[in-house]
Amino acid sequence: MIERRTLAAFAIALTLSACASTGLKVSDSEFTSLENRIDQHISVLASDEFAGRRPGTIGETKTLDYMRSVLEPAGFVSGTNDPANPWNAPVLLANIKGESALAQFKIGRRVIPVDPEAIAAATEARRALMEDADTLFVGYADGDVDEAVVSERVVIMLSDPGKSPARRAALQEKGPVAVVTVVESAESTAQIRQFQMRDRLALASQADENVSVFMAREVLANVLGETRWAELLELADASKGANDFVPIPLSAKLTLDIRTDRREVPSRNFLAKLPGTNPDAGAVLLLGHWDHFGECGPEGAEDRLCNGAVDNASGIGLMMELGKRLAAGEPMERDLYILGTTAEEWGLLGAQAFADQPPLPLENIVAAFNFDTVAISPRGSPVGFIGEGRTPLDAIIKEAINDIGRELAPRELSEPFLQRQDGWALLQRDVPSVLLSNAFGSEEKLTEFLSGDYHQASDNPGDIELGGAVDDLLLHELLIRRVADSAVYP
Repeated sequence: MIERRTLAAFAIALTLSACASTGLKVSDSEFTSLENRIDQHISVLASDEFAGRRPGTIGETKTLDYMRSVLEPAGFVSGTNDPANPWNAPVLLANIKGESALAQFKIGRRVIPVDPEAIAAATEARRALMEDADTLFVGYADGDVDEAVVSERVVIMLSDPGKSPARRAALQEKGPVAVVTVVESAESTAQIRQFQMRDRLALASQADENVSVFMAREVLANVLGETRWAELLELADASKGANDFVPIPLSAKLTLDIRTDRREVPSRNFLAKLPGTNPDAGAVLLLGHWDHFGECGPEGAEDRLCNGAVDNASGIGLMMELGKRLAAGEPMERDLYILGTTAEEWGLLGAQAFADQPPLPLENIVAAFNFDTVAISPRGSPVGFIGEGRTPLDAIIKEAINDIGRELAPRELSEPFLQRQDGWALLQRDVPSVLLSNAFGSEEKLTEFLSGDYHQASDNPGDIELGGAVDDLLLHELLIRRVADSAVYP
C-alpha cells in the first residue's frame, strides 16, 4: 500500500510539473453572486421550516427534497444505483435514551444498595441484567489485562482524564459483563448520567450492547470500606503507567439492572451523480453532512431550535453551488457523486453507512472532498488541510492551492479534527479523503465559533461570513476538474 501510494504521488508530481495550469479567476461581481447564492441555500436549509434538520423528522424530508430540487435541474441524476430508492439511500438508525439504572453490591450476606442518583450507566441494549457478578479491580490497566481474567466478570477501572475511553474500549474487547469506571466525584457521575438520559443516535446495525457504569470513588469506599479502598488506590497509583498491575479479585459481587428506551429511526443519505464521459475512469466524491440536532437549546429557553446555519447548511450550500458550476462547464471524464450524509453529529453514522453499502466499489473513488462548517473566515484566508500526508492527493492539492494564490494553514490547526469529520469514515476504508477549508485558516475565527455558536440555538442564518467559503468553492472547482481528468491525475 505504501509503495503504491508513493509511486502514485510521484507520478502526479511529474504530471503537474509538465502541465502548465493557471488558477481559476472570477470577477468581484461573480464572487459576490456566489456569496449570495450560498447564502440563499443557508437561509432555506437553516430556516425554522426545516426544524433543525434532525434525522427522521420532517426537516430531513425537506432537506433531501431541496437538495434534489437544486441538483436535478443542473443535470444530476440519482446516485443510489437503486431504482427502488432513487436519490435517497436508506440508513436505519436507532434512537437510544437511558431510562434507569439500579445497582447493589453483596459481600457475604450483606447487601449494599447503591443510590440510583450515585451511578450512571450506558448500553445500547434495551435491557442489561446481571446478578451477583464477580468483580475485578484493574486500576489504570487497559487491554494488556489477560482476557481469561477479565471474561465474564465486572471490571472496575479508575478514570484517567483523556485516556479512559480508549482504556474502557480495550477492556470491553476482553469480554467482561460490564466495565465500571470509578470517577473522582458524585458531580462527575451526575454529569455523565445527565448525558446518558438524552436522546442519541446509533446505526441500528452496529448498536453496541456493551455495558458501561460510572460511579464515584466514595461509593466504592462505602462498599469495600475506607481502609481497603485506600489500599487498592495506593497499589494502582504505584504501578500507574508501568503496565505491571496485577488485577485484584474483590469480595464484592455486583447486581445491575439497566433499562434503555430504544426505537428505530429510518433516515437517508442523499446521493446524486453527474455522469462523466468515461465510466471506467473512476469517480470523484463530494460529501457533506446535511443533519443537525433539531431542538437542542436549554429547557425553558426562548429559542431552543438549533438551525445549524454554519454547521452545516453552509457546507451543503457550497457543495451544491460547486456541483452546479461543474455541471455547467465542460464535461468531465470521471463521474462526480454528491453525497449528503445523515447523522454525522452522532458519530459519522451516515458516512459509515455509505462505506458499508456504497453505490459503487470504494476502490473506484479516486478522491473524496468533504465540506463542513465552511462559513467562518473571510476572503483570502489560508487553507486548512485535513488528511494531509494520508493520501496520494497531496501534490495535486498543494499545486492547486498555489495556483489559486492561497496559503496553506499550519497543520496543527486542522490535525485535531481528523477523526471528527465524515472523511475519516472513508479514510478508514482506504478511500483518499480530505477536507480543505478556510475554517482552519484562522485560529482566532475557529475558536470564536467553537466557543460561541457551535451546536447552539444561536447558529442561525443572517450575517454569516462567506468570503472564505467562495474561496473554497473556487479552489475545489479547479482541483476537481484536475482530479477528474485521468491525464492529469492518473
